[in-house]
Amino acid sequence: MTLRKTKASEINEKCTWQELTLGAEIYEPATSRLVNTGEWRVDRPVFHPDKCKQCLLCFPYCPDSSIPVADGKRQDFDYMHCKGCGICAKVCPFQAISMVKEGE
Repeated sequence: MTLRKTKASEINEKCTWQELTLGAEIYEPATSRLVNTGEWRVDRPVFHPDKCKQCLLCFPYCPDSSIPVADGKRQDFDYMHCKGCGICAKVCPFQAISMVKEGE
């Protein structure tokens, strides 16, 4: 029996368990853009543009594609997709990103 690898964009309430990959794992890249996940964030990153040197180190580390870049410069966060993991704050060498509790 061969299991079908359903694309993340095709998964919906009508899919049976047989149509999903083992463990319901997703094997394709960039699927976080398909789902707005910002509503369940506990911590929120805050961008401090006055400290930012536009090194863009935060951009490739963000697992949720929540750091938009336009014309070679990083913009403020896409909070609809940010899960608040804090990786961006950890990798920023200029402390241009801080983490606060959601709602503060």
